[in-house]
Amino acid sequence: MADTPMSLLRRAVSPTRRAGSPRSVLLVMCAGYFLVLLDVTIVNVALPRIGDGLGAGIGGLQWVVDGYALALASLMLTSGAAGDRYGHKRVVLTGLAVFGAGSLACGLAPDTTVLIAARVVQGVGAALLLPGTLAIIGRAFPDDRARARAIGLWAGVGSLALPAGPLLGGALTDALGWRAIFLVNVPIVLVALVLSAAVVRESGHERARRLDVPGMLLGGALLLATTYAFIEGGRSGTGAPRVLVAVTVAVAALAGLAVAELRRGDDAMLPPALLRRPAFDAANAIAGIMNLGTLGTLFVLMLFLQSVQHRTALLAGLAVLPLFAPLAVLAPVGGRLTSRIGARVPAVLGLLVAAAGLALLARAGADAGYAVLFPAFLLWGVGCGLLTPAVVAAAVATVPRERAGLASAVNNTARQTGGAIGIAVAGAIAGQPDGPGRFLRGFHAVALGSAGLYVAAAVLALALLPGGLSPTGDG
Repeated sequence: MADTPMSLLRRAVSPTRRAGSPRSVLLVMCAGYFLVLLDVTIVNVALPRIGDGLGAGIGGLQWVVDGYALALASLMLTSGAAGDRYGHKRVVLTGLAVFGAGSLACGLAPDTTVLIAARVVQGVGAALLLPGTLAIIGRAFPDDRARARAIGLWAGVGSLALPAGPLLGGALTDALGWRAIFLVNVPIVLVALVLSAAVVRESGHERARRLDVPGMLLGGALLLATTYAFIEGGRSGTGAPRVLVAVTVAVAALAGLAVAELRRGDDAMLPPALLRRPAFDAANAIAGIMNLGTLGTLFVLMLFLQSVQHRTALLAGLAVLPLFAPLAVLAPVGGRLTSRIGARVPAVLGLLVAAAGLALLARAGADAGYAVLFPAFLLWGVGCGLLTPAVVAAAVATVPRERAGLASAVNNTARQTGGAIGIAVAGAIAGQPDGPGRFLRGFHAVALGSAGLYVAAAVLALALLPGGLSPTGDG
């Protein structure tokens, strides 16, 4: 009798069942990872259509993007510990199911409020899924060389998701409408769910840390209140009562988080011992600045390309390919360069090149041709392609080896947090794209501000990032 999806799922919970081949495990985990990163960029190209279809203003569109990013940033660290404690397979299967349900709800959302809530659900699923994919791949390939090749392929698939997002999003939006960018996830998730249940063996629960629930709740409250303050401040003014309340909540959450993490020590979501390493703090600060500038500027850029320059969604997606393609092409090159000479030089070079590209965007007027935009996109993308592997490697190299997984998770969280805040700040500065003059001035201010932050981050990298990579984590 042929297997059905339900029979595969029932058999999957058996701890004694035989796992699939390592290659099949790698394929399925890469598919899940691809979906998570695809939804970081695929939505941006559809924002003008979402705004038109649901009557959403700039604040609503910011929340559509940030709902996903905030949930992902808030739960990333906790979900890794949950996988250690309850089994990475269970957590990944749960993440796939939640991500699929959120995608379906996004595609059927009748209004902006429901869409934002569904995006949060998507982000929760992504946070459960992302750390577990790498952990499962690591267990499927016990040989060091085979594991390194598998992780390289996993990272390469993730890099391809970034240029694929605007391209696929633009094509789907123009052909089928904005809802298609969410509904396309559903059949892919169903296939990945069934295959994951069939081929992945459940992990053991060695060295399981207690879940830091207070840290997770306080960290989430801090991110939510900070983002709300920026978005509402741009819409209602910084003196509005709701903005002042949000700022007060953010300050209280930050203080509570500091106290809670100090009390928990090594069981903390953010162990204080790691945060006392200047190079580690610098690597994560630079990672946050990188996404703050990139995702914040990208948010207003896609509105500029479509609402001001009146490109279709597909043409807007094609236009930004020179920005995202270098991220996929240069990531391996940047990784090899960092392994030879350390993180400092690639990070400084990447930040300065990206800053030059962002600064060039200030020349783009409403009628600017692609000859003005292309060099800006290319320099911006090349810089980020050099920078990304450098900041990840620096974060891992500056901590003891047994903390490498946590260091990588903290770095990823810093990037997602920076991106969420960047979108909130950029939208507040640029405002509605229905007033082209004000919006254009705001767009230029965002691009130049991001370039300035990148230059400041380059100074930080020059001062604090390691010039060489110490295998003990002390370099």
